[in-house]
Amino acid sequence: MVLCGLSSATLSAQSLPPKLDTTKVYEMELVEVLATRATSSTPIAHENLTQDAIVRSSYALDLPSALALTPSMVATNETGVGIGATSIRLRGTDATRINVTINGVAMNNPDSHSVYWYDTPDLISSVGTIQVQRGAGVSTNGSGAFGGAVSMTTDALTPDFRGSASLSYGSYNTNKQALHISSGLMREHWVVDARLTHIGSDGYIDRGSTDLKSYMAQVGYYASKTKVKLLSFGGVAKTYLTYNGVSREDMELYGRRYHTSGQYVTSSGEHVLADGTHVAYHDDETDNYLQINNQLVVNHAFNDRWSLGSTLFYTYGYGYYNQYKDDAWLAGYLNLATDIEQADLIRSKIMRNHLGGANLAATYRSNTLSLTVGGSWSYYTCPHWGEVSWVDGMNRADVAGRWYDNDVRKQDANLFARADWSLLGSNAHNELHLFGDLQYRYVHYEAWGVNDNAIWGDEGVTIQPIDVDKRYNFFNPRLGLSYRHKRHNLFASVAIAHREPTRSDFTDRHMFAADDSYPKPERLTDFEVGYNYTSPRLSLGVNLYYMLYHNQLVATGMVNDGDDALNTNVEHSFRRGVELMASWKATKWLTLSANATLSENKIRDYVDELKDSPTYGTNLGDMTISYSPSVVGSLFADFHIKGFSAVWHTQYVGKQYFTNNEIEALSLDAYCVTNLDLGYTLSMRDERSVRFGVAIYNLFSAEYESNGYGYSYMWDGVRYDDAFYFPQAPINVLANVTVSF
Repeated sequence: MVLCGLSSATLSAQSLPPKLDTTKVYEMELVEVLATRATSSTPIAHENLTQDAIVRSSYALDLPSALALTPSMVATNETGVGIGATSIRLRGTDATRINVTINGVAMNNPDSHSVYWYDTPDLISSVGTIQVQRGAGVSTNGSGAFGGAVSMTTDALTPDFRGSASLSYGSYNTNKQALHISSGLMREHWVVDARLTHIGSDGYIDRGSTDLKSYMAQVGYYASKTKVKLLSFGGVAKTYLTYNGVSREDMELYGRRYHTSGQYVTSSGEHVLADGTHVAYHDDETDNYLQINNQLVVNHAFNDRWSLGSTLFYTYGYGYYNQYKDDAWLAGYLNLATDIEQADLIRSKIMRNHLGGANLAATYRSNTLSLTVGGSWSYYTCPHWGEVSWVDGMNRADVAGRWYDNDVRKQDANLFARADWSLLGSNAHNELHLFGDLQYRYVHYEAWGVNDNAIWGDEGVTIQPIDVDKRYNFFNPRLGLSYRHKRHNLFASVAIAHREPTRSDFTDRHMFAADDSYPKPERLTDFEVGYNYTSPRLSLGVNLYYMLYHNQLVATGMVNDGDDALNTNVEHSFRRGVELMASWKATKWLTLSANATLSENKIRDYVDELKDSPTYGTNLGDMTISYSPSVVGSLFADFHIKGFSAVWHTQYVGKQYFTNNEIEALSLDAYCVTNLDLGYTLSMRDERSVRFGVAIYNLFSAEYESNGYGYSYMWDGVRYDDAFYFPQAPINVLANVTVSF
């Protein structure tokens, strides 16, 4: 059996939704694609978040704050208040390797493999279930399935007329307004559901503002054997650019909220630096993005044993960000015909993407066998280009045209077959399951044109050409056993997973590599063994993992101009550790829980191949993998009595290195932060209620940074270690009132 429901009172195992009643009493269930989900007998480590945990995190924060409740998960944020540019790491692996799906549709950008949570604002309010899989997991769709997965479904439609209105306000002008209406069952078959949300914040970081507007619209049709859901969700995001971080030196001079994005020198600027320089800030130093996700989900049960699920999807995205460049070298902008060497300018980087495809899965279930066979296909296109809108000293007509222009095309297809065979039949006290999962995945990635990187050489300046045409054929097998005897559960599994490089792995490799070679795809062999004990009041669990990599792409600590991590292949590396979980229901009104991950994350015989590094070409021996803390742990106390609730969460995250050289000056200090959520629900007739809540974040005002980046280089014979950090806010408060009717 898997280890679920052990790490905290906010986590619990969830069974599959009940079948739709064939009589007129409609039990409205989730219309979802279950092909990407683990069940109670699947031999992998996974956690299911409870609805309470999801709701508590939905008052204004982004989804990573909820995901960080699960073992081995760490959330990061650039604005300091959990809104805006947020991300996650699982067992030390970054977001590009964590597959995220909703209703079985991959949310990872096919180009960067990342999930930009503010592109789908307030998605958490529309989510009904969340499952986090650690390790290779089960076969899934999309590019990020390599070391972890987050499987979500949209909220179940209700058979009754329902609605809610929610208002939140707190520190740093953080605010949220949300309205939700559901029609209930109409004409015995139809349900219409809609949500509108606005989220805003000034951010803890100076000028770190966020303005997010989102919607979710669903139409569901329910018959005795067929369920159809048509849904559309998305929104408009505008965030101030804060991704350059702040150095320790600048924090000492100007405070922890300082950063330089949009800053430029001017003789009359109202802000004065420590050396007396006057500066001002570009008001429109912003990232702007529109994303619309559309899905048509159809589930049909042919009989008690056979069912078919299919999803058609199309996602449209358009976005750009504006930047002020102080004293820029104009030779890097080939569209500018001028003799001026350096000048201030304002530029925009723009993209427009289309993603369409289909998922299909057929499932057979009997008393002893569960068999799922399916596949997925998607097609992605995305032109990237840049425009300059103003150059100091030049006429507007002389800055027209694009200073870079390139295109991307990607096809991603997979076929899989997964079986769960109960070897002991339907014995209620002893269950032995054999699990097998085979997946074939085909990827064709193309990129062409010229990039935004200016290459300075002896013969002048050129714009970097792009010419990528790569095909990958991956075979990803998984095999495991799970055994349950009364309250004892045990499982073991082995899995192989592969992953192709990201766009920046191809296009930005020249920034650190000494040659013109392409990055290699990664391979993971994942070994997992787990045990748990579950009783009505006590749950205990332990999971051992050993993740063996070949050609893992590890972060160098450097980032490109868009804050994407620059990665390099290392031939042999591993992550191994133990995950411990416990939950004790001390009384009816108090549950105490904890989880901890102790790990070792190493590169074997690391040779520094970064061309400007002080240790270039040196075999440094076994080195710790960047951004991989050896200790991550959480402590929970969940107090509930009548309408009052209080949830205490303390998380500790160990030290992390930015590079793979174990350099102290390029590291993120360990931190421990505590959050407290207080609420009181006033219940009325007909399931109406009013909830008053106050969330207190960073209760003890810990001075910490959740993320950063850094690198070493030589200049004129002198070594430099540059590090930049993303400080988090001290104690801050968010109050909420939610009326449900």
